[in-house]
Amino acid sequence: MSKVLSMSARALQSRDAIELLSSKWRIVVLHLLTPGPLRANALQRAVEEVSPKVLTQTLRGLERDGLVQRDVRNVIPAHVEYRLTDMGESVIPLLHNLCIWAKAHANIRDDARRRFDKSDPALSLLIEAGADGGRRRYPRPGK
Repeated sequence: MSKVLSMSARALQSRDAIELLSSKWRIVVLHLLTPGPLRANALQRAVEEVSPKVLTQTLRGLERDGLVQRDVRNVIPAHVEYRLTDMGESVIPLLHNLCIWAKAHANIRDDARRRFDKSDPALSLLIEAGADGGRRRYPRPGK
């Protein structure tokens, strides 16, 4: 019984970690804030693919979770900057290592995707189209 609880506790810890970073743009924003504070418009220019609304939602979520701090200066017009908190800074080395790992294993991932796509083309098309709940969309290798 304690082994099951232990597994359950580990699963919950994993879920908590994933929830902090699961939004599509959270990791990007954290990396952009690594050198120092930035205003929202600077973040927007750096990631043109994200809409202003989604960027604002991402920043507010990061702030709510304690990874980012929003600093407002009382000037006209208002001057708002975002910076990493201590907790936000502490996750950067982990993200860096994850990025290194992903890059080192990209060929293995691509090979696995090709084998999967070849073995079950119908399921592969469903995954590519987002039938997996929209959680995982990636281009098919070679496209």
